[in-house]
Formats: sequence, structure tokens, C-alpha cells
Amino acid sequence: MLNLEFAHLSDPGKSRDHNEDFVGYAEPETPETARSHGWLFALADGVGGHADGEVASYAAVEHLVSGFRAAPASEAPGTLLTRLVQAANVQVYDTGKKARPGGSGMATTVVACVLRYDRATVAHVGDSRCYLIRDHQSTLLTRDHTVVNEQARLGILSEEEAAASHHRHLLARSVGQDLFVNVDVAEHQILADDVLALCCDGLYNSVSGSEIAAMAGHGGDLNAAAERLVAVANDRDGSDNISVVLVRIRDVERVGMYRGRPYQLR
Repeated sequence: MLNLEFAHLSDPGKSRDHNEDFVGYAEPETPETARSHGWLFALADGVGGHADGEVASYAAVEHLVSGFRAAPASEAPGTLLTRLVQAANVQVYDTGKKARPGGSGMATTVVACVLRYDRATVAHVGDSRCYLIRDHQSTLLTRDHTVVNEQARLGILSEEEAAASHHRHLLARSVGQDLFVNVDVAEHQILADDVLALCCDGLYNSVSGSEIAAMAGHGGDLNAAAERLVAVANDRDGSDNISVVLVRIRDVERVGMYRGRPYQLR
């Protein structure tokens, strides 16, 4: 059976008087629910410049967690995450419109991961990220939904121009911005000793992926690693909220799929 350990930490940073990030998780209560539902980890970063970013991030993560716990048994993780993020988008959008009719709404980024058997399914909207750390190397599993990143992908801007742009933090997508949202979802195989790192831009703008791997991928205490990552981000900048979720895979249950149903591999 899938076996893991995790740690999470969210810090307001040195310059802000409140925290617009929110993290949450759903832990299976029995071996049966570990196989039928798995684990969920989610991180949201309330969009700066919008009203009530902390309300948006909290609403999005809580909607994901409650919806995950109530989901039908063995719903495909990709289908489940797409449905839950889109439902959270409607929840945040409606909440923002009710709070300020005719005015600016609220919005947030979201990155979420479902872990089941030997697979990690990652969904995201916005520029919060998920890294896979394996053999002390980090691989970015998400693509920032920013305007300049989309322009670079289309060849309108070079990577150097995108990195130097004053608009590099302007989001092309976010949860709650519009009534409908496109969700990027991808499935990845996981192995024992892998570490998944979910984080907001307050962390990765100051700490590189290779540094995240160095601090979190060496087999040490995950709580200490999370504290170290946040401390380094604060030392180098600290102008934004800083949040991270670290998940280490202790063991996996290898499965194959036949007509949408998993079967154990020997």
C-alpha cells in the first residue's frame, strides 16, 4: 500500500501583515480509503491586488478537501481533480460577486496533488508549482499560467525577455477570476524516496528548484526542511507570503490498469 510522510508550512513573510496563502490535505482514514481515494494535498495563493485573497485561497482549498472526501470511490484522479478545481472556481467566483456586487471579485492560484497506488496526479491553475524531487534532482511538473510565460511559449518573447519583464507575475489564469477556468492535469509515476514539493511564488522566486531538492530531497526530517526553505526565502526576500508542502514517498503499491480498473502487479 502507498506509504508516505509529509510536512507543510505557511508564513506571512517579512513585509506583509497577513497571509493570503492556504494549505490543506485529506488523509485516508483506512487502508480501504487509501486505495479508493488516496491522499490529497492542496496549496492556494490568494491573488495580490484582488480583494480578500485570503478568503479566496481558504475557500478553494476547503472546497477541494471536502469534495475529495465526498467523492465516489475509485473516481479517476484526473477526472476528480478537474471536477473539484472547476467547482472550487465557481465557489470562489460566486463568493466574490456576492461580497462586492459589480466590483472586483476575488481570485487565487491552486496546485493540488492526488496520490494513489504508484501515481501522482497534479492539477493546477495559476503560478503555484509542484516539483518532483528524485535522486537529488528536481523536475518541475507544472507550467506557470502567466501572461509572459504564455508569450514565451508562443515565441512572442524570448526566455530572457520573459524573465526580465515587469509583467512576469501577471496571471493568465486564476481560480475565481471568471466563471469558467481551464485546469491543467497530468499524471506521473512515483517511486519510493521521491519527494513532491508544492509551493507558491513567494518560495520559488527566492529558492531555486535545485536548492529545494538539496534541502528536501536528502532523506532528513521534512518539518525541518520546510522550516529551512521558508527561512531562506525570508532571508533573501520575504516580501511575499511563503508556503510549501513536502511529501516523501516511503513505499508504493504497483498497479496496472485494465478497462479503468487497477490490478496489483507482482
